[in-house]
Amino acid sequence: MLCRQVGLLDGGVVAIDGSKFKAVNNRDKNFTPAKMKRRMEDVEASITRYLSKLDDADRNEPAMPVAKVERLQERIAKLKEQMVELKAIEVEMQKSPDNQVSLTDPDARSMRHRGSGIVGYNVQAAVDAEHHIIVTYEVATSGSDRGQLAPMSKLARSATGTEEVTVVADRGYYSGEQLLECANNGITTYVPKPLTSSGTKRGFFIKQDFIFDVENDVYICPAGQQLTKGAHRSDRQSTEVNFYRHLTACSSCRLKPRCTTEKLRRIRRWEHEDVLDDIERRLEAKPDAMAIRRSTVEHPFGTIKAWMGATHFLTRTREKVSTEMSLHVLAYNFKRVLNIIGFGSLMAAIKAV
Repeated sequence: MLCRQVGLLDGGVVAIDGSKFKAVNNRDKNFTPAKMKRRMEDVEASITRYLSKLDDADRNEPAMPVAKVERLQERIAKLKEQMVELKAIEVEMQKSPDNQVSLTDPDARSMRHRGSGIVGYNVQAAVDAEHHIIVTYEVATSGSDRGQLAPMSKLARSATGTEEVTVVADRGYYSGEQLLECANNGITTYVPKPLTSSGTKRGFFIKQDFIFDVENDVYICPAGQQLTKGAHRSDRQSTEVNFYRHLTACSSCRLKPRCTTEKLRRIRRWEHEDVLDDIERRLEAKPDAMAIRRSTVEHPFGTIKAWMGATHFLTRTREKVSTEMSLHVLAYNFKRVLNIIGFGSLMAAIKAV
């Protein structure tokens, strides 16, 4: 409210990004099916190894000292107790919707992070592109950003108080359903499409090499042939996806070795793909959009993490972690506004609220 009053949130352009923050939960205290399997296998291997040593002691008696035999028996007993505990945790893990259990912070989750993993939270933030003020934030327990674009965009629009908001995000947010929801709510998005096609590596033509003719509802392939829409098949679940193909041209096409190994090439098109096409055209017209995103949203995350230190969050459970994050965001925004308008103007604005 204060930032809106002094005119620092009237640009209507925000950058959205997520960053992984460590929770108060050691990685050894977090269990996933893969981790549980490895842990149980390790415990069973240790039990087998110690039992083998006891068998050797029985055969070679009295070569092994009695005290050592007792220590081996104690270790086996502890490992069996640990196995019982692991099986109890496994039951709880199977009850969890995402098959995860964290013993210290029950809401923390294991997430991929910089080629490795982290047990923590995925903090989402929307940052004003002009003054780099954090407009809104959200603490998520999902490690993926794919479902966060529309909710964060709506929160950002509400926080800025503007009817029209433009959102810039990276490839991790690309989701047809999320982009469609933004478009239906009047939110302009700049999100690049991930290039996930394996055809690029094999030297094949990719979908972007096929031109869609909106007026005639056909695709023009690199060889100049028209690919027309096929009828919906009853064995396909989705009726929102159409497939375009040419029934005869592919068999004799000189470019087929660079196009497909199948009998003919099919192009998949979502019924709302015009929304995605609009986004691609906007990105082509604004090639610096991703540079704006990087310079806008990555700095606040780096600054806040530097303040927090290596341990990051100090509280447990999502509710308390969200409160802790809100204090960091508040502190960051106050310092940012101080740097922009100065102490006197800030105090005057606070008194006027």
